[in-house]
Amino acid sequence: MKYIIAIVKPSCIDDVHKALVELGISGLTVSEVRGYGRQRGQTEIYRGNEYTIAFVPKIKLEIAVEDGQVERVMETIRSTANTDTIGDGKVFVLDLADALRIRTGETGVDALK
Repeated sequence: MKYIIAIVKPSCIDDVHKALVELGISGLTVSEVRGYGRQRGQTEIYRGNEYTIAFVPKIKLEIAVEDGQVERVMETIRSTANTDTIGDGKVFVLDLADALRIRTGETGVDALK
């Protein structure tokens, strides 16, 4: 099993979610987060004054999947979140040692279904 963490622009979340549902992903967690990568924040002008925003608003998706789904999920996120501009985000894949469905006690891959 793998644990996928994706950081994407807020404007992309609806398209990414729709594509993941069509792919058959049965569950995911979405959080509003703030941070920066190579763009080091952004500068905006409000009422004639320039402000530097050090931490840019982003959306964090967390998805637990079977090993065989990783490449398709990564490509789906990449293709739907890609705007060809800096700050599109990142996808991280980690090994997931185990999972437990609290209600039934199912573990491992069975807990993901």
